[in-house]
Amino acid sequence: MKFRRTQEEDYSLQLAPLIDVVFLLLIFFMVSTAFIDFTRRIDIELPETEAGVAARVEKVYEIEITVDKEIFLNGESITSGNLRKLLAKKDPAFKKRSAVIRADRKLEYGYVVKIMGICKTAGIFDIAITVQ
Repeated sequence: MKFRRTQEEDYSLQLAPLIDVVFLLLIFFMVSTAFIDFTRRIDIELPETEAGVAARVEKVYEIEITVDKEIFLNGESITSGNLRKLLAKKDPAFKKRSAVIRADRKLEYGYVVKIMGICKTAGIFDIAITVQ
C-alpha cells in the first residue's frame, strides 16, 4: 500500500509584508507630525469667528495672555508694569511698531482692553487680536 507523504506547512514569518507595514507606520507618523503648530508656545484657547482675516506681519510684538492673566511678550513671561516699559523702548529690530494679542477666550474682556491701552500709551497703535 502506498501512503502519500503529507507536506508540512511553512510556519515561518513573511518578512516582506512585515517590512511594508513598518514603513507605512513610519510614513504615517512622519506626515502626522507636520500638522503640529510649532508657533504655539502657551496653551491658549482662542475665540472663534467667521469673519477673521489671516494677516502675516514680519516683525511684531507678540503678546500672549493666559486665563490666569499671565502675560508673555515674545515668549517671555513679564508683568503688566514691565510690558509698558518694554514696549516703550525703541527696538531697531521692530521697524513697524505693531502688536498681536493672543488672549484666552475665557479671559475677561476688560483685561484685554487694559493691555491694549498699555500698548497705546507705549506708542503702538497698530494692534491685532488673533482668533481661531
